[in-house]
Amino acid sequence: MKYQDGKMQDVQIAYIGGGSRGWAWTFMTDLALEPVMGGVIRLYDIDNAAAQHNEVIGNHITAAPGAVGKWKYETKNTLDEALTGADFVVISILPKTFDEMAVDVHMPERLGIYQSVGDTAGPGGMMRALRTIPMYVEFAQGIRRCCPDAWVINYTNPMSLCVKTLYYAFPQIKAFGCCHEVFGTQKVLAGIAAEVLGLPAIDRRDIHVNVLGINHFTWFDYASYQGIDLFPIYRAYIAQHFAEGYAERDANWMNASFCCKHRVKFDLFNRYGLIAAAGDRHLAEFMPGDTYLKDPATVTSWDFGLTTVDWRKNELKERLARSARLVRGEEEVPLKPTGEEGIALIKALCGLERMVSNVNIPNTALQVENLPADAVVETNALFERDAIRPVQAGRLPANIHALVRPHVENHDRILRAALTHDRDLVVEAFCHDPLVRAHTTNRADIAKLVDDMMAATL
Repeated sequence: MKYQDGKMQDVQIAYIGGGSRGWAWTFMTDLALEPVMGGVIRLYDIDNAAAQHNEVIGNHITAAPGAVGKWKYETKNTLDEALTGADFVVISILPKTFDEMAVDVHMPERLGIYQSVGDTAGPGGMMRALRTIPMYVEFAQGIRRCCPDAWVINYTNPMSLCVKTLYYAFPQIKAFGCCHEVFGTQKVLAGIAAEVLGLPAIDRRDIHVNVLGINHFTWFDYASYQGIDLFPIYRAYIAQHFAEGYAERDANWMNASFCCKHRVKFDLFNRYGLIAAAGDRHLAEFMPGDTYLKDPATVTSWDFGLTTVDWRKNELKERLARSARLVRGEEEVPLKPTGEEGIALIKALCGLERMVSNVNIPNTALQVENLPADAVVETNALFERDAIRPVQAGRLPANIHALVRPHVENHDRILRAALTHDRDLVVEAFCHDPLVRAHTTNRADIAKLVDDMMAATL
């Protein structure tokens, strides 16, 4: 890439999972709205036809009258073709299909174990990781072979294990994970602050926070708006509105299909004193299984939902139909900001600006002081030219550390299990998972569940 005429030109981005029917269009939209960069997006997907469809859609978006960022989309037939000489690598994949995810989410229900997402923690997250880790070893080896100096941006779940695998397979890799869950919590705080303070809408980016934890189980121990400490405001709001929760003003925010009333967040604040900074559906899966996910009635009582895989399959049919319409030119992708920060982070790494954002990277600088150095943690970091400088976030309080540590330990177990094909390590991880432990500690039952899930999904 080269800087010329006030723009970073000829940026080469390899997109692994480039046949995506959804996230890819978000990425394309944000690229089209960015005036100071341009280049080539190399789309690679095991579903080559899907990548070719996105080539058509992407080139149509970049040719639209309102598109100020000019990019060329090209489908590549092999991983090495996509990666060779890339400046950036974006990874966003679905490991196998929703048929396997149906097993991840629903087979554990036979032991009374319910999951609201099933892609990060719990039995579903661990089984999904066992499918994903071998793929990420291959990706890391390809990056080392073809573009060792590229920055690698991961969007795939389970986020922590995907990033951990990349560094295991290629320790010198420059990889990080992006997640918008923190943004959603900033937005909740912005809405509550505006309501309490009698202000017009507040931009969530003006809510300054200290982030510490692991992906989808992140926490704020500091939150302010223009010098105002938001903790007393949040505490008072919860005291007054705990029963009804908080209804977001903007129903179009990320994951709007799964809107909740944030009552799990409120309850976690009352219990532990920090602001839990992810969606309720994710947060619930890290807690003991008799807390928020005891049974469907308990889930309903907390005003969030169980996302069935049948829902996901039906939603995929709608996205496939939309993809066909976009390819035929019967529908346009609206050119408006999506609220994601991926493109802004690429700009910063190109040296076009500096910014602070939350990021998932190894804890090698002990940015979370009381988690292991080889854990992948989520904290803020400074992004600037060819550098990510993690912010020292401090220590997790003992009560929250006790909740986080079992998941960090299970990340190690599952990574080793995937690399060595050690079934007993998977059983051990299940036995230590808080969702599972609340429903059964019978090792024979847990081992049978593991065996059945592995037979159906791996």
